[in-house]
Amino acid sequence: MEELTGRVAVVTGAASGIGLALAERLAAEDMKVVLADVEAAPLDAAVTRLRAAGAEVTGALSDVASRESVASLAERTLDAFGAVHLVCNVAGVFTGAPFGEFPAATFDWVMSVNLGGVINTCRTFLPLLRRQDEGHILNTGSTVFATGHTPLGTAYVASKFGVVGFTEALHRELRSANDTVHLSLLTPGPTDTRIPDAERNLPEGVPSLADNPTRRAVVEALKVGGSEGLMPPGEVAARAVEGIRERRFHIVTHPEPTVLAIQGRLDWMRTGRQPPPNPVLEPPGVGD
Repeated sequence: MEELTGRVAVVTGAASGIGLALAERLAAEDMKVVLADVEAAPLDAAVTRLRAAGAEVTGALSDVASRESVASLAERTLDAFGAVHLVCNVAGVFTGAPFGEFPAATFDWVMSVNLGGVINTCRTFLPLLRRQDEGHILNTGSTVFATGHTPLGTAYVASKFGVVGFTEALHRELRSANDTVHLSLLTPGPTDTRIPDAERNLPEGVPSLADNPTRRAVVEALKVGGSEGLMPPGEVAARAVEGIRERRFHIVTHPEPTVLAIQGRLDWMRTGRQPPPNPVLEPPGVGD
């Protein structure tokens, strides 16, 4: 999508972090933007601020884990702007504990948002994107697909591996059919977002892991480093928009350490020796 001006974008997870930065960036490109999020107050604040700056935006309270909610998001988009050209799947959550202490319902919540949400949104919006001369979907993975690890992150890692596999398979399917819709896989490395606090949106009845002692120790260790070394969400958004314009499939925010991490995994296959933690992509001081 070389031309963004006047076209319509949908961004999930748009009330904070990378989603909000991407919505701001697309609005600055004179796109009409639907900001979708499960958190009402921050969503309203983001929409109000962007409108005050002159952007043509609307907000939609939406839970990507629900097919019905995503269908409603699509209807809201068409009602507001009459079309959709770009869909950015950014919504994601994280919580963690040792796998043996990870309640099944909490594990399922992470999977339903991070992987299920991407699948739900692609299934719903792909037919709508095909109505245009061209369309684009941006799915958000993570560099954990390269490292295979994040502290206490079995659910998160599984979900992001799933996003990578699903997006690659769908990309090949669309390209083999000469489809008008293109896909990109955004792979952010460590970014300064609120995802460690994702349990603020924990659904009713899903157990919290906030009091798990191992999780508390990890969180405290991460706080010591603060935001030092983390990429600002605005930089991630800038790289994403550049990649969308160029129709790139892989949009990687930390390319060199990501390639090194993948090489380490290949070496592991060949030699049987597990690679050490990647100092750029894996948080230090929280164990392995």
